[in-house]
Amino acid sequence: MNLITRRALVAAAGTLALPAFGSEAEARSFEAFVAGLWPAASAAGVSRAAFDRAFAGVQPNPRVIELSQRQPEFRRTLGDYVDVRASNKRVNNGRAALSQHGATFSAVQSRFGVPAEIVCSIWGNETSYGTARGEHYVIQAMATLAAAGRRAEFFRRELIAALRILQAGDTTPQNMIGSWAGAMGHVQFMPTSFHAFAVDFTGDGRRDIWTSIPDAMGSAANYLRRNGWTPGVPWGFEVHAPGLPGNRSQRRSLDGWASAGVRRIGGGPMSGGAQASLWKPAGEGGPHLLVTSNFNVIKRYNNADSYALAVAHLGDRIKGAGRFSKPWPPGEGGLTHADREEIQTRLNRLGFDLGDVDGILGDKSKAAVRTMQGRFGMEQTGEADRAFLERLRRG
Repeated sequence: MNLITRRALVAAAGTLALPAFGSEAEARSFEAFVAGLWPAASAAGVSRAAFDRAFAGVQPNPRVIELSQRQPEFRRTLGDYVDVRASNKRVNNGRAALSQHGATFSAVQSRFGVPAEIVCSIWGNETSYGTARGEHYVIQAMATLAAAGRRAEFFRRELIAALRILQAGDTTPQNMIGSWAGAMGHVQFMPTSFHAFAVDFTGDGRRDIWTSIPDAMGSAANYLRRNGWTPGVPWGFEVHAPGLPGNRSQRRSLDGWASAGVRRIGGGPMSGGAQASLWKPAGEGGPHLLVTSNFNVIKRYNNADSYALAVAHLGDRIKGAGRFSKPWPPGEGGLTHADREEIQTRLNRLGFDLGDVDGILGDKSKAAVRTMQGRFGMEQTGEADRAFLERLRRG
């Protein structure tokens, strides 16, 4: 989901006081909301026929309310977040997607100046290359939120924007599917972002980010370019900079950093006038990075360092790079992401069905850990740590 409405969405979700829409009175309240929306929709250029088609058979969706109130199950360190987002599986799928749609990515890069691997990485981070685009009818989801929330104006504005998309014929009600909060298509644009940045890359007269991969990739690249992406400048790269303070507010040219003794990992070029800052997101013990203004442009899509670094790192890996040479410091239980992947792999080999190895020790993994702790005569907490991994290795 892109930044143009992400901050407002977070604020709105945090202040919702939502009813369950279970009573007849609440159903009538929803109907009254829809009826009251018509004057604003009409003023925005939506025809009565398009309005009625959009709301045909629409009722409030309690599932949307439930999802809006859900708290995240996992609180990850930045290193964990980046490693999960740039997992081997996602890298391999990204390379396959880049190869399959090579002509499209090449054309998008040529037109907008944004590297193909960065656009592909946004696709992977937003919807796992189109496999997780959401399952909610956007009109229904946002009408549910707008009718129920104290921040109704935010969702009402997005709802009007979504109706304008249908009026323009860019998609149909049947295809306007997205997240519970209204983020749409392959690259998860909110409706207002769609109007600002979506492009008709195929030239068929529609900006179809739902079913047209060229339109979706072109739209994501246009978003970055319009928000200041500088062609020919990398987002940044890993460096060796021991002893130098990581200070994002201090910027030097790449030549200046080279003169200060900073060396690029892998020996790649590090010259020119592009400005960059030294960032040590996990301190001296983790990766050292030089980041340019293009890193901050990625943050315009989602204003989080973790997201921007995940997009940047996944893009590099899709292009052929490996993981950061300097691993992230251990997290909870003294375990690195690679340690947790090893635990899952070993538990799968022991007959537990944990699914994909992703380094996230969720409910299934914790149940398996608890079982094995019992077999090993350890306290059955279900929480893996360094001692558990060492015991697991011994068999």
